[in-house]
Amino acid sequence: QVQLVESGGGLVQPGGSLRLSCAASGSISSINVMGWYRQAPGKQRELVAHASSGGRTNYSDSMKGRFTISRDNAKNTVYLQMNSLKPEDTAVYFCNLLVQVSSKWYNYWGQGTQVTVSS
Repeated sequence: QVQLVESGGGLVQPGGSLRLSCAASGSISSINVMGWYRQAPGKQRELVAHASSGGRTNYSDSMKGRFTISRDNAKNTVYLQMNSLKPEDTAVYFCNLLVQVSSKWYNYWGQGTQVTVSS
């Protein structure tokens, strides 16, 4: 099957930066959309950004200009560079990949990584 491993979360002061990574491994034929979601305590999971296999990206309005999603297709890895972080960015961040295994497509989630923005 497919495994996703996230890394890069942590504690950062307001205005700081973090870079999240999500690496996929296993029986992968191809990956279509790679994205990031987040879930704050007591709130629903929300889209942060996603990137298509063709390079098209889409961001939630509150992240535009501060966050950048990128992907390394050779490494089956998606990144999220987060700058100018705010306390309201505090959440668990999850990567989400649409992966082709053999002839079928599957939706996979990472285990989540905690991002805490606090002074």
